[in-house]
Amino acid sequence: MPDYPTIHWTDGDAEKSARWQSEAGMPPPKRVILADDTLTADTAYRHACEGTAMLWRSDFQNARQLLQALARRADAKNGKVKKGHSKTDAPLLSPREAFNRHRLAQSQRARTLGMLLIPFNADYSIPLGRAPDVSEACTEAYGPITDHALPFVATLRELLGLIGAHEWRKKGVAVAALDERIHPHYGVFSPVRGEYIQMVATTELPATLQKKSLTFDIGTGTGVLAAVLAKRGIKKIIATEKDERALACARDNIDRLALSGRVDILAVDLFPPGRAPLIVCNPPWLPARPSSPIEHAIYDPESTMLLGFLNGLAAHLEPAGEGWLILSDFAEHLGLRTRDELLAAIDAAGLKVLDRIDVRPTHPKAHDDADPLHAARSKEVTSLWKLAAKQ
Repeated sequence: MPDYPTIHWTDGDAEKSARWQSEAGMPPPKRVILADDTLTADTAYRHACEGTAMLWRSDFQNARQLLQALARRADAKNGKVKKGHSKTDAPLLSPREAFNRHRLAQSQRARTLGMLLIPFNADYSIPLGRAPDVSEACTEAYGPITDHALPFVATLRELLGLIGAHEWRKKGVAVAALDERIHPHYGVFSPVRGEYIQMVATTELPATLQKKSLTFDIGTGTGVLAAVLAKRGIKKIIATEKDERALACARDNIDRLALSGRVDILAVDLFPPGRAPLIVCNPPWLPARPSSPIEHAIYDPESTMLLGFLNGLAAHLEPAGEGWLILSDFAEHLGLRTRDELLAAIDAAGLKVLDRIDVRPTHPKAHDDADPLHAARSKEVTSLWKLAAKQ
């Protein structure tokens, strides 16, 4: 038996199968039909809603158009205001109910759009007309082609995500605090929320850094905060990360910025050995369960990373050292965590709050009243909590 999931379909009288590829961890669909340009969007949407996947056999660009048509139908079903009605006609929901409904709608939308499938050759080429060369994007996400590579099937939606991530990786994200670009890899959270980066770039550093110029950056991701701290003149930053893609991404960015002599990237869960005068952490902000591996940068189930940082901080701080926790209060406005619960966790970890610097988000969703979570987003504040060990 193969050690990879397989997808099965019928082509005429012949039974076919291929390796199934899903970065989201979706199981292969049980019902698969062949589809081509004769398939209408309405019929395709009905198949998708019924759980029947469609393996595309015609022009690639037409498949993209069909996926857009499916997305319009899914969006019309999930959350769009019907003609002749206003938002005030909708039932009032608590922030937590709105969040749960939003995630359910996202999950249903992803499942529906994930029913349009694309075949791949073993070399990452696509055997369809007008198909783009996606070999670089696939290599970045799936890894280099090996001698044992096999043809496979994946969703068109996932492929378009790979292509988009590849373009972001090439272009990079401008970071004003660095006057440089950070290049996020596939599956690594992009530093598009510049307000927290600016706080790390401008907040007064603890005086004890003058004696020992060392900082730990916990869960470094792209390496952006480690780079900002190095630019501020700190001589040695030890950045930790447990995700393999994030490790490769951080190392790539630190090398690009010629900071590898001052920033060490370690494959460690949370803290490296030793103590530092300054320890910085920007954990995922929402205590909820990720629905795919890529969402681990957004969702922190049961606040595992947040509590791990808090509970280990005092033991890794130098005397008079500071821990900087970068955290949005979005979870509080969604009813997922209260301020009292956060403060109790800080106290239980043997820590005290020295100061808190707040900033309002500037990203577009903060001002988008069509966003189903706008009521919570409009109140969001991002904070840098300065923490110290209790005496």
